[in-house]
Order: sequence, then structure tokens, then C-alpha cells
Amino acid sequence: MHTVRIAIVGAGLSGLYAAYLLERQGITDYVLLEGREILGGRIGSIDAAGQTVTHTAANTHAIDRFDLGPTWFWPGYQRELDRLVEALGLKRFEQFEEGDMVVERSPEAPPVRMRGYVNSPASMRLVGGMGSLIEALRDTLVPANIITGQTVRRLRRHDGHIELESEDVAGHVSAWYAEHVLLALPPRLVESTLVFEPALPASLALQWRETATWMAPQAKYVAIYDTPFWREQGLSGEGRSARGPLGEIHDASMPGGRAALFGFLGVPAQVRSTVSDEVLRTHCRSQLVRMFGPQAATPKAEAIKDWAQDPFTATAVDVNAAPQHARAPSATAASGPWQGGLTGIASEWSPQFSGYLAGAIEAAGLGVKALAERAAAPVLNPSKR
Repeated sequence: MHTVRIAIVGAGLSGLYAAYLLERQGITDYVLLEGREILGGRIGSIDAAGQTVTHTAANTHAIDRFDLGPTWFWPGYQRELDRLVEALGLKRFEQFEEGDMVVERSPEAPPVRMRGYVNSPASMRLVGGMGSLIEALRDTLVPANIITGQTVRRLRRHDGHIELESEDVAGHVSAWYAEHVLLALPPRLVESTLVFEPALPASLALQWRETATWMAPQAKYVAIYDTPFWREQGLSGEGRSARGPLGEIHDASMPGGRAALFGFLGVPAQVRSTVSDEVLRTHCRSQLVRMFGPQAATPKAEAIKDWAQDPFTATAVDVNAAPQHARAPSATAASGPWQGGLTGIASEWSPQFSGYLAGAIEAAGLGVKALAERAAAPVLNPSKR
């Protein structure tokens, strides 16, 4: 049995940022439990060889890493995330948008060039991908407080504390006692995969169950090349297609590093589940050849990340869901035994930026601020109120 003041469930951006904020307040009596063996949650990366980046090793400051999850942020109005990027000393750059875009208007029509869109404000990316944000946060934390490969299965409410049961890949169960739990998992995933004893209030459970998980129905394809050959043709690397399988394509190159294109698969999740990754990659390469020329046929590496097949992200309900940014549900129980014991801090609980990277930062910040406002341990402990 392990006893801590605060347990954080999930080591994606919101969980790591919550731990970062706690440590800045001098609070190190916490544990961060992550079911995956890697950090980052929905922030995922591959390197130039197409291999998954764990974000758990020492920070190598590698440039050639490419996002499988969220890619952009907008400093002009996502101020808290922007301040964090500045504080961690991370380098940013604008999404490349110079040149024409390529469009396939219908399944039968050939690709055509047209004037590209320019986002305003500009979409910004991080050198080394969004995984550099995960690694920079990890490097500020007490390493022993981060435990991967521990999937939380059950929460029991006792007088004065919450007992968490977690399970490793071998099926071994560990128990943790905490005064407060910060839930850094999507609300729908919390409601469908965690057992609460006693049960959550019915209205709260319904809210969480009906909150769509951003990225859950989606899949991304990334193709890595030595050079951005499309730029030599006056193309931005941006594309739209009614033929597919990629519906939307963007330049994913790293400044001073390898070139890359990425796209969102427009094939529904249920259909994708019946097709092998190799078949999907073959069709994606063929599409890039149609739209950007024969050099696209031979990427140095490529990868598909289907978030709908990720049990730490998606539920069965998400497979048929439309990609959308959900309205934030209640983050806490207003009454009953779970009042004062649980706080949701994943991106979907963000009032302003639900589903975005900035939402993970906002929701985690609000959750930790609420704990701070309760001030001392007697306030954190419901049995002593």
C-alpha cells in the first residue's frame, strides 16, 4: 500500500502539467500513474526511422521527430500554453504554408493546383514536435513520482482518502491511498474504464459518458523524406481530397531536419479496422504520388497512428463518433461521497479550449488552482471539513 497526498491518473500533457504546477508550489507528495509504457497520452511521435518515441529517456533535443497526435498551437490567444513553452525554453516555428495547395475535388477528377490558405494567426509548431513539450515537463519532475505501465482500474472512497487500484501488464495489482485524485484522462474513458465505489452521481456519469474524446475517431499518416521536394514545385504541401484515403494533408517538415508530409485519414474508423496498416500505407503513398509527384512514392519512413484502436484513448462509442470539440462537462461532483475527492483535468474539461493542447493546460491549471485554494490538508481531507 502506497500513501500520497495527490494521485494523478494519466501522464499526458494535462497530467504532467499538473505535476509541474504542484512541484512549483513545493508539493512533491504525489504520484503520477500512466497505463502506457510511454509518456504523452495523445501526444505521440515517431523519429526519422519511423520508430515510436517513448518520451521517457533523457532529452536528446532531437529535431527529426514527427507528430502522430496534435501538432499546432496558437500563442496569440492560447496564452497559458505560450507562457509554458517560453518558460521551458522550447523553440517554435510557423507551419509552412507558402505556395499552392493541391485539391482532388471528386473521386473522378484529377488533382488541381490552387492558391493555398494562410492561417491567421499563424499555426505554430515546436522544434522536435510536441513530444519536446512532454520531455521538457518530465525533466522538471521528481522521476520516482512518475510510474508507467500502471493502469488504474478502480477507485474506492473511504473516510478521509481514496483507494486506487492499478494493474500492470502482468496483471499484478497495486494499491494507492490518496487524499485527492486528479483525473487526467478523457471523461468518456474515465466513465467507461474506471470502477467507482460507490458509484459516481448518475448525472455526472452521464455528462462524462456523453463527452466526445478529441482525436479518438481519427487516424494520421506520416511520410518522411530527405527533402521537401514539393516546395521545389511551388507547392505548400497542403492538400484536400474527396478521393482519399487522406482527406487533409499538410507539410510536416522540421526546419534544419528531415522533410515530411502528414494527413488525416478520411476513412471511417470502422472501415479502417478491417484493413491492414500496410494496405492503408500503400493507398496513402499512391495518393501522395497523384498529388505531389513520383518522388512521393519512396518515403524513407512512414507510419499510421489510428487513435480509434488505442484503448488508452478511445472507447467503443468513439469509433462511430464524429471528430468534434466537445462542450466541457462538470469536472467535480457537486454532492455525495465523491465531492471534494475528484477533479477532472484532461483537455475535454477545459472551458475555453476543449480538446486542444491549450485545453489540457487550462484544465490542469484550474484543477491545481482549486486544490491550492483549499489551502491546507484539513481542507483537502473531506472527513475533516
